[in-house]
Amino acid sequence: MADWERTLDELVRARGVALTRYAYLLCGDPREAEDLVQDALVKTFSRHRALRDTGSIEAYVRQSILTTHIDGLRRRQRWAAIRHLAVRAETRLGPEQTSSDRIDIEAALNLLPPRERACVVLRYYEDLTVPEIARQLALATGTVKRYLSDAVRHLEGHLGSMPADTHDEHDVVLVSAARSTR
Repeated sequence: MADWERTLDELVRARGVALTRYAYLLCGDPREAEDLVQDALVKTFSRHRALRDTGSIEAYVRQSILTTHIDGLRRRQRWAAIRHLAVRAETRLGPEQTSSDRIDIEAALNLLPPRERACVVLRYYEDLTVPEIARQLALATGTVKRYLSDAVRHLEGHLGSMPADTHDEHDVVLVSAARSTR
């Protein structure tokens, strides 16, 4: 058995439960905690560290658990912000797909630049607030407001003007139109 294998075996036997508990405290899911520990062990021992002391190796593994968890959060947040851009058109036929409103809205949305489209979808389809959209897309709130304003202006050019007698004229039409596309 190689030195690193003995060190790994000793670490897992002596501190495996503690490492899993640490990972669980970070993520709150037992299965994900086990995956975090496994990934951290692979990262730590694949680099052939010269450390033989279990305590020193454990410090590396704990740091690796933390960075792996944070990287995974960032990756999921980034994906959540852009996954709507990768959605394919639905293939099943149904009455909502034949709606002329749906077709018109999809065509108008396809004409928007990606960031404006993302802001519109997050605001009117996902019902997020401007600060939530800004956080999701890593933008300033003023930038999100500008994108929403520009997008609504472009949509009005293609779909017709929004009613002026409502409190927030853009919300009512787009929300009802978005709900008709669900």
